[in-house]
Amino acid sequence: MYIHIPDRNHENSGIDYLFLNEPKTKNIMNKAKCCFLKPDLKVLISCLLVGGCLLVAPTSKGQKYVKWVAPPEAQAQKNPLSGNTEVLKDAKPLYVSMCAPCHGEKGRGDGPAAAALNPKPADHSSKAIQAESDGSLFYKMTTGRGPMQSFRTKLTDAQRWSLVNYIRTLKK
Repeated sequence: MYIHIPDRNHENSGIDYLFLNEPKTKNIMNKAKCCFLKPDLKVLISCLLVGGCLLVAPTSKGQKYVKWVAPPEAQAQKNPLSGNTEVLKDAKPLYVSMCAPCHGEKGRGDGPAAAALNPKPADHSSKAIQAESDGSLFYKMTTGRGPMQSFRTKLTDAQRWSLVNYIRTLKK
């Protein structure tokens, strides 16, 4: 079951459905059936889709989560903006608008949309994420997987690299 939600901010993004297949989202699904009649739900869904984020991805019952590992060539990719702190001033508002709805403003995976996601958003402040290479983080932002959408066409390479630099500032 899904709700069709046009992505007005990013034409032809390919992400225009909010899938509600998870058991934890049954309550949301029941309410969403009449979301066009209840303005408060329209606001909720709009808030959850800040920045065009896909919030709930289709996952089959019983499907096991497989750790997401970037391919070796992506892991080895060097960040052309590594050490450039000038990009952080533009990266923070970009992170707040594009990443925080799922990952939270402090990157802990606790954004307002996180409760409905399976798998849960990564904790960008964790040792595991901080240990990943810049290339790996860039690859994951670029390609997306499951509820993590691809930002290949939504953000430039420079914006994605600047977000990698910003994620580095979220260490615990």
